[in-house]
Amino acid sequence: MDVPDKLKDFRNFLYIVWKELNLPDPTKIQYEIANYMQGGDRRAIIEGFRGVGKSWICSAYVVHQLLLNPSKNILVVSASKTRADDFSTFTLRLIHELAILAHLRPNDRQRYSKISFDVGPAPASHAPSVKSLGITSQLTGSRADIIVADDIEVVSNSATQGMRDKLGEQIKEFDAIIKPDADSKVLFLGTPQCEDTIYNKLTERGYYKRIWPAKYITEKNNDASYDGMVSEVCVDGELEGSSTEPLRFSDIDLAEREASYGRTGFSMQFMLDTRLSDVDRFPLKTSDLIVMSVDPEVAPEKLVWARDPKLEWDSSVPNVGLSGDRFYRPMETLGSYVPYTGSVMSIDPSGRGRDETGYAIVKMLNGYLFVTDAGGLQGGYSEEVLKVLAMKAKQQKVNAIVVESNFGDGMFVELFKPTLLKIHPCTIEEVRHNIQKEKRIIDTLEPVMNQHRLVVDPKVIQHDYESAQTYPLESQLKYQLIYQMSRLTSQRGAITHDDRLDALSMAVAYWTTQMAQDADNRMQERKVDQLDDALRQFEASYKGKKAQTTTWI
Repeated sequence: MDVPDKLKDFRNFLYIVWKELNLPDPTKIQYEIANYMQGGDRRAIIEGFRGVGKSWICSAYVVHQLLLNPSKNILVVSASKTRADDFSTFTLRLIHELAILAHLRPNDRQRYSKISFDVGPAPASHAPSVKSLGITSQLTGSRADIIVADDIEVVSNSATQGMRDKLGEQIKEFDAIIKPDADSKVLFLGTPQCEDTIYNKLTERGYYKRIWPAKYITEKNNDASYDGMVSEVCVDGELEGSSTEPLRFSDIDLAEREASYGRTGFSMQFMLDTRLSDVDRFPLKTSDLIVMSVDPEVAPEKLVWARDPKLEWDSSVPNVGLSGDRFYRPMETLGSYVPYTGSVMSIDPSGRGRDETGYAIVKMLNGYLFVTDAGGLQGGYSEEVLKVLAMKAKQQKVNAIVVESNFGDGMFVELFKPTLLKIHPCTIEEVRHNIQKEKRIIDTLEPVMNQHRLVVDPKVIQHDYESAQTYPLESQLKYQLIYQMSRLTSQRGAITHDDRLDALSMAVAYWTTQMAQDADNRMQERKVDQLDDALRQFEASYKGKKAQTTTWI
């Protein structure tokens, strides 16, 4: 069948489909999505807010592609087999209801089901014209000119790091399925579920993304939060905050939806702003830390934190935290440099698997906690690991060591004691936890970080980053302390590895009971002591006697 020139433009075909379905004329955004589908990138990601109609548009696009070339093979993949089947069923319905598509209806000799069907003019082929599969189905063996991945990421398959890793591996199969033709295309449609959404990761694999949020944004916001990927039809500073689809979603309607979904849900589902949503979702932020060079012996009595661009660390300190998060120097140090109250090492032992033996050394002064060393070691209970930990304890003049006893029923401590006795004798004790790890870590670290009392040496961050470079490329981030810190949520199994972070939380918990003291009061007390000393010195010199001075720790 010869296709009229006007119908070769998918936007015109979409108009006809909408009329046949008794829908209002396609909106400006729907037309633009349609245009991007037909003429955009060969590896494309379409992020549109919920209700924009991207799945319906894509069904029409599949039909239009078969209208232009009935020999094409199209694979539809969704998070579940049911959703994929719904997509192909709707596509088949369009073929049956539109008169101009009558010649595409399958004949008696062809495949004809909601999961797999041919179109009338299609030549004989092992692959059907349209086939639907769930992402967990057996994709191997399929071949396609076009792959449509419709909402493959949902809450149920992306809640934890392990789930996201699995989804990422499943998607790699697309490269083996897609035909090596010039007009082949892989098209993702969806809504992000988290900061580590697969749609963000795909841009690192050569995919191009276009975003259509529910409200207008400014050019500045587009660059800062979306990396310039928002469609220009949704960027207008004068209309900022108003609906991009006013005929379908009024400003009042969107306000009601935001109140219902909550800020986080609305930002993901309607604004498609993963950076904004993660501000609320991930409680431990690198911007709450104070990053400064730390002396191993002494520290300032008080530090003043501020989120000031002038205080930002540059790229010399690698930041693998969330996009937009920063490291900040202290705005000011107050008081004198005095010796630490004490130094503690915490250890989270591991076996010989993929987990590390995490460790952290944290010193305390006036309610401030100074992280002077932290990292992870592989090798389980090996003599080399035990020796390295003991040497670090010696170098940092550790007063006490706390060890997680949940793993190995205290075996680590018994193995560690002889090595520790030879190198650096000190107190060692076990701690046992009986609450969910993720919540325990957050409950320990969040209050301290929110008060900007956790100070980290930039050398620790640099070492943390460099020490993970020996791991496979796909695993390097997951072993890093800063990455673990910034990606942790209260959900069980939120991150794949947490050894370094758990060790840090144990050291912080050790000092928590002593952090109620107020730094200002301590400084004031010290000033009073200094005045008393000065007075005694004066009196002694006046009376010709030797004064006794006060010693501070």
